[in-house]
This record gives sequence, C-alpha cells and structure tokens, in this order.
Amino acid sequence: MRAVRLSITVSIVAAVLALPSAMAAPRPHSATALPSHTLWLDQAWSEADRRWFYQVSQGSAVLSWDIYANLKTATGSDLFRSDANAIRYGLIPQRPDAKTNPEGLPIGVAKATIGEGRWRGEWVGLTCAACHTSVLRYQDKNIIVDGAGAHTFDTKAMTTDLDAALQAHLADAAKFDRLATRIGAVGERRDDLRRRLESQAAVIHHYASVSMQAPIEWGPGRIDALGMIHNQLQNLAGIAENWYPVTAPAKPPFLWNAPQSAWVQWSGVVQDPLFRNVGETAGVYAAFDLRSASPAEGLFDASSDILHLWQIETALQRLAPPKWPENVFGRIDRVKAARGAKLFEENCSGCHTSWPYKWTEPNAHGKRFIDNRIVKASYVGTDASQLDNKLPYSLTGALAAYTPAPYTGKALVPSAVFDVTLISALIDKAIARLGLTPEELADLHGYRPYGNELSPPPESRGYKAAPRDGVWATAPFLHNGSVPNLYEMLLPAAQRSKTFRISRGFDPIKIGVDTTQSDGFLFDTALPGNSNAGHSFENAPKGGGVVGRLLDEGERWAIVEYLKSIPDVDGRVTPFGGPGSVRREGGRGDWRTAPAD
Repeated sequence: MRAVRLSITVSIVAAVLALPSAMAAPRPHSATALPSHTLWLDQAWSEADRRWFYQVSQGSAVLSWDIYANLKTATGSDLFRSDANAIRYGLIPQRPDAKTNPEGLPIGVAKATIGEGRWRGEWVGLTCAACHTSVLRYQDKNIIVDGAGAHTFDTKAMTTDLDAALQAHLADAAKFDRLATRIGAVGERRDDLRRRLESQAAVIHHYASVSMQAPIEWGPGRIDALGMIHNQLQNLAGIAENWYPVTAPAKPPFLWNAPQSAWVQWSGVVQDPLFRNVGETAGVYAAFDLRSASPAEGLFDASSDILHLWQIETALQRLAPPKWPENVFGRIDRVKAARGAKLFEENCSGCHTSWPYKWTEPNAHGKRFIDNRIVKASYVGTDASQLDNKLPYSLTGALAAYTPAPYTGKALVPSAVFDVTLISALIDKAIARLGLTPEELADLHGYRPYGNELSPPPESRGYKAAPRDGVWATAPFLHNGSVPNLYEMLLPAAQRSKTFRISRGFDPIKIGVDTTQSDGFLFDTALPGNSNAGHSFENAPKGGGVVGRLLDEGERWAIVEYLKSIPDVDGRVTPFGGPGSVRREGGRGDWRTAPAD
C-alpha cells in the first residue's frame, strides 16, 4: 500500500486563489479571500501532469487572444480576463507558469495557437479542466480535486456576461477606441480589429441569446451539454429550424475511471471517447466548417485538436479517485465503515460498483471495461428531462448527401443520426491528415466502436450508475445535481431539501455542499429540470423511483461512512482495458511522450 500522501501547498499552481465562499443568483457576487492553504490529494498525477491538464488546449477558439486579453467588462473598468472577474464565475485563478501558463490564466482557460488553416492564429478557449476541476472549501483550507465536476463554475453566467462585454464594445465607440489603443491597432489594423470583433461577437451572441436559452437559470456546476452540442452543430450548419430549448442541465461527470468505464455520459450516449470529446468541443467554441460546398473547399474542417484530445484521454487513464483526507476532514470510523460496506452490498451494489469493480467481457480488441450499469429511468425515477428533451427529427439541408444509408439524401432524418453524421465527418477528415497506424487508430478510439457506428446503451431511457470510489468529492448528487449530500441520497425522496445553496463550502458530516451558508446560488428543486425525486429508500415496492428499503438512521450513517472510506489507499489507478492489462505506451496519445504546451 502506498503511504498516505497529501500535498499541502501554499502559493503553487492555484496559489493565492481568491475563491468566493459562494455564488449568488442571478450573478456571482464579489470574492472573499482564500484561506491560507491550498491542498491537492494524491490522485497519482504529478504536479507537471496537473499543470498540463489545467491549460492544454482542446481546440476551443472562443476569441482572438488580443481581443480577449484587452477586453473590459460591459459596465466596469476591470479586464474581462482579470482574476476578480474569473472568480465571479467560479473559475480557479493561478499564478503564471513559464512553461504551461505564462499569461496566468485560471484553471480551464487556455491560450491556443493554431498553426495552419483558416483559423490560424492565437486564440483563447476553454479546456477540459474548466468543468472537471473542483475546489472544496473547509475551515482554512481549499482542497482541489482533479477530475471532479466543477460544481461552482457558472458557464451560462460567464457566457452571458462575455456577450454583454462584446456588444458594449461594438455599440460604444469610446470603448472600442480604448480597446484598439490597448491592442495597438491603428489604420488598417483598426479596421481589421473591428471586422474580427463583429464576426466573433456574433458567434458568442448567438450562443448566449439562442443556443443557450433556457427557461430557468441553470446555476453553477451545470450545463445542458447534449442540447448545447446539438444547437451549436446546427447553428454552424446554418439550419436554424433544428434548434431546441436546452432544458436538461446536468453536472459534469467525474473523470477518474472514465476511460476505463463502459459509459461516461449520464445517459450512456456513446462509447467512443474521441467522438465524445470532439462533440464536447462543439459545445465550447471549437470552430467547424459545416457550410462550404464540399470537403475540398473546407467542409468538415475543424479546430478541434485531435492529438491533444487523445493525450488528455490517455492522461485520464492514470488519474486515481481521491482518498478521503482524514487529517483535514476527520478520522474514518472503520467499524462503522465495515458495517456500511455490508449494507452497501445489500442495498446498492445491484447498480453501483466499487473497487475492484465489475467488468464487461473482453471486446474485439481484448479490452474489458468497468460495467457501470445503465438503470432504466422508469425504475430509478430521477428527473427525466435529459432523456425527454430531444428533437426527434432534423432537417439536413445541403448536408443530406453525407448522411449514412438508409438516410442518404433524405431531407429529414432522426436527429441522433444527423448529429452523429456531422461529428463523424469532422473526425474522419481530421484523422485522415494524421496518417495513423491501425493500432494507433484503435487507441485513438479507446478500443471502442467508432462514433459513426452508433452504440446505444444496453437499456434505453436510462441513467448511468457510476462507480462509488471517490464519490465523496462529487457533490451535489444525482445527474442534475439536485441533492446536496450523500446522507440525503439515502432518505425517502420526499424528505430531501426542497431548496439549498451551492457554494465551495464542504460539509464533512453529511458529505456534500455546506447548506448552512446563507449565500450562494439558490437551487430550487421545484423548477423544470431540477427535480430531486427518485433514488428513494422507503417501505414500498422497488421501481417507480424506489431503489431500496427504508433505512434507519444508523444504517444511513454507516453507508455514508463506507462511502467516505473508498478508495482505501492513495493513488490507486485502475488498469485500462481490465485487470491484468498493460496499456501500450509510446504512441502519439501517450502523455508521457507528448511535448508539453
């Protein structure tokens, strides 16, 4: 067993973070000072791994770098990129690093250089770490959890305010002049700046005012990712009729064991990691050409960085679930945890797995994956918005010829087919330029069925029951983040909190967000997409939202204690491909051989 190791660091990577104690609706409020200590848990990554993951570009191109670096907020005098502004949206500021982050951008925001093609130049964009790095605040410490959902990052608020800032610079001649002066744009360069600002602002304005429109404020830590990906693809394809409202916000899943798992998205949409990740870049401003007349003229070109996405997925194969830090949150009662393990086996293991996990049978590549079960929504009874809010059919427009048989040339096809068609075409064109060997191609696709080979989950209309190791660090719970802590997950659903506030504050007793704080974003479970029903333990037949018998208080606390105790060792990395497997090393997707950005 590896020795328990907790990295306690002051003024490193995310040093001098000035994280807010909470996020307020409808806009995050100003920051309070960060407690003196920032801690990282032993998740088997080195500091170099973390720094690289925090800033490595995935091909997201939100704005030209010179515009972003000099843009002011809509109504204030701060730069939009300032730490104070980043804090308002739940991002994690950090000091500059000469190798990976010379500009001192927050975790999850990256300066990207695109070396060739129509998008050649310097851009700023979001990285995977923006939505998959969390901070838990307790007493005088902040604990950074790599790979956890960023439960205080408010993507909708940030996008709305960025849109407002850009529109203000376009509408106010004085603000534009000051921007041009800061950039040093005069003469023809000033005219070029105006054209670029108008073009890029139009993309963000559509994103904020059309693609991202929802009947409620999602709040921090949630986004209707599947809906946003669809809307962005259809916008880039110029088929406005295919838009639908994004009413199913979900929290980002945690990433440890993601490459090793059969399913990653909550609803088990697809297995191919490249397809999953390129689709994700569509939701975070990767640039795509879905309007040119033919591939020879640029159709299906994309800014998505395939090699970096490959390296990121490979790096995640080495990310371990976080072990409960007893010297921070308190000792684990091993006797109670042992009782909880038996209760978990009796009441929870039919859906959830924990180390050493349940594994699928070997596939065609000889690889096995964690068999995280897809549970029917009709059984678990949780909010079904993500399953129901889908456009059944899409118009294909000028892209009809690229849909697969039997839909080739059809003007109207199932929406899922059309989305897969577009993402697959973007991937196929990018891969064709790389000259991969068959083995590298299989590795790139995670040894799974390719994205353009639809891989429906074993149960339709269901949600993934994720492994429980490290779950203590992933509040709030359920796929839509509607339950504040693990204790309430074991209650009858009717007894759960109807409202609660989301902040960085961590509750080490009930295990989740600290709901005793008076500020923070108010989560209301009565609003559409926010239901906390289902996954209920009560005296009733199983199904229809009831997953287990009524537990008494002692049993609930015993299960909570058990969930705190897993994993029971630091830095335990799950083997990719199944127990006893050895992953190929040395390919272009191997982070250990990849040049750092």
